[in-house]
Amino acid sequence: MDRSVEMWLDEGVTLLLGLQVLCLGAAVGFLGGLFGKGGSAVATPLLAALGVPAFAAVASPLPATIPATVVAADRYRRSGLVDRRLVLWSLAAGLPATLVGAVATRWVSGEGLVVLSEVVLVGIGVRVLVGRSPAPALDTPTPTARIVAVGAAVGLAGGLLANAGGFLLAPLYLLVARLPIKRALGASLAVSAVLAVPGTVVHAWLGHVDWAVTLVFALGAVPLSRLGSRVALRAPSARLERVYGAGLVALGGGMLAVAVL
Repeated sequence: MDRSVEMWLDEGVTLLLGLQVLCLGAAVGFLGGLFGKGGSAVATPLLAALGVPAFAAVASPLPATIPATVVAADRYRRSGLVDRRLVLWSLAAGLPATLVGAVATRWVSGEGLVVLSEVVLVGIGVRVLVGRSPAPALDTPTPTARIVAVGAAVGLAGGLLANAGGFLLAPLYLLVARLPIKRALGASLAVSAVLAVPGTVVHAWLGHVDWAVTLVFALGAVPLSRLGSRVALRAPSARLERVYGAGLVALGGGMLAVAVL
């Protein structure tokens, strides 16, 4: 084949991949704003399906979640739905746990991390969809021990799976801390934005981040995350919670099926 034709085909493939990553970022950003999470756990198996190497698929969406979650969290903050005490205790436990999890990826395969992220999504979605106990009154403080337990567990898992932890935070705030759905989503976004920072630093140091993928992904994710949060804030809480559980099951199950097939 003529060399100029080969170069043209290579450029076309690169452009197509860039457009796919941009569209994926937009979709994940919207879902992240809607469901109170950064979205890198969802992006990882989809990037892998597009042909991005396993470790890059795991780590590259993580830096993009920082501006995306900040934008979405700000809308919840302005609506009075971010509990500062909850956020601070979650971060106190979650930040050191995130570093431990991120360093531990040196001994865990990228392919295994991709599959594990899909399995976790399905399990959490099923639990939320099945139902939970009614949330206590808004003036009832959440026990600190529960907040610390959630923060530590999510930080460890987030560092290990190279994501901001929002895919675990929101449902655990619902099930363990027993927060109302919109307060759980607001707190999840605020905590996720900070938890993504140490994981990003460690994975960048380990050379796992493809910054070209990160940039293109962020260009789609940031504006759509704001739109997703607006939709969530306007939705009735009961309906939002049902959609949240069903969405996690559908997304996680679909991506797991793709990985298996």
